[in-house]
Amino acid sequence: MGRQLVPLTLDNLPDLPKKCRTCVFWELDPVSGDAAVKTGRPDLEKEAWISAVLLEWGSCGRIVYVDEAPVGFVLYAPPAYVPRSTAFPTSPVSPDAVQLMTARLLPAYQGQGLGRVMVQTVAKDLLRRGFKAIEAFADARWKEPACVLPAEYLLAVGFKTVRPHHHYPRLRLELRTTLSWKEDVERALDQLLGAVQKDPVLRPL
Repeated sequence: MGRQLVPLTLDNLPDLPKKCRTCVFWELDPVSGDAAVKTGRPDLEKEAWISAVLLEWGSCGRIVYVDEAPVGFVLYAPPAYVPRSTAFPTSPVSPDAVQLMTARLLPAYQGQGLGRVMVQTVAKDLLRRGFKAIEAFADARWKEPACVLPAEYLLAVGFKTVRPHHHYPRLRLELRTTLSWKEDVERALDQLLGAVQKDPVLRPL
């Protein structure tokens, strides 16, 4: 079963799940986001946001493919490009960090370590680009897939709490600590082209 993590572009944007492709939770402030939904144009707003970030900053996501079929994705960008981040009680994101916005894997592909590989791939990309950390707003009460990632998942892949909160703590992953991951990342990425067995365990991401 061949696996690949490919940079997000306007060409492969349609490979995001439909619900995520039309979601502008992070990309717009709450008022603008509600307006986009009411006018029925959130997909165009999403495309415009990704286009602007790609032009001004560069790659802002990865799509996971298994046997050429999209099974997951991750989005990230500097906080200046993420208007919704200012609405959280634990904001702002630190000025030396990039925000991990959201990520998703299809249920059949959860529990295989792909979530960790996605985070490691983002970390490797940002290290190359000179950033020091990744931060994320987490949901400590997570119950079902949503735009805000579960705190339990982020803690499991190496994030630490930098600003506690009963519902939306802010977590941080120091990229310098991932330098020791380099060999693991290379091995993991190499294994994306190899054969692995599906894990029927459905763990949240």
